[in-house]
Amino acid sequence: MGRNRGRLGRRSKVILAVLAAAALVVGLVVFKPWLLFIDVRVDEQLPFVASQTTPPQPSPSGLPGGDAIEPQAPPATPPGPRQLAVGTLISHEHATTGTVRIVEQPDGKRLLTLENLDTSNGPDVHVWLSAAKVVEGTAGWFTAGSAEYYDLGLIKGNQGNQVYDIPADVDLARYKSVDLWCVQFSVSFGAADLVT
Repeated sequence: MGRNRGRLGRRSKVILAVLAAAALVVGLVVFKPWLLFIDVRVDEQLPFVASQTTPPQPSPSGLPGGDAIEPQAPPATPPGPRQLAVGTLISHEHATTGTVRIVEQPDGKRLLTLENLDTSNGPDVHVWLSAAKVVEGTAGWFTAGSAEYYDLGLIKGNQGNQVYDIPADVDLARYKSVDLWCVQFSVSFGAADLVT
């Protein structure tokens, strides 16, 4: 009787150990905790957005002999990328900093840039154009999940400069922010309101 009880006790311990090991493996696969300690830096070429200022025009003045100087047109500059919107990332569940910018190329192609990004690495983090207003603090961690959004894809890295194409059929007027959204855990890492 005591021998059977000892065998059952050992068998129960083995079963519990196997179940604990399986739970640990599943937890590692789902949560990927090692990502918090691995940075992925991406430094893509950002489009240069020139200043929108116009050089001062010379004013007409008299020359010796009574002639006037004709005002000259500023030198023609080739069209370059044009900024449509800009925003500063704030932290949500993870400390996040950087600048987001929506830029239109001379050919009409639109890009979203993440500049000087610094956030935590994590599983399944996507770059979203979102209709949600950005809310600071823990109250803002979940707001993007209940709003309309357009998914630009997986984040390329958690640090550096990145460029994402915005398809021509995306109506930018519908989206007032950018969100770094962890799809797996339905939480925002960080977000930025877009200012035009």
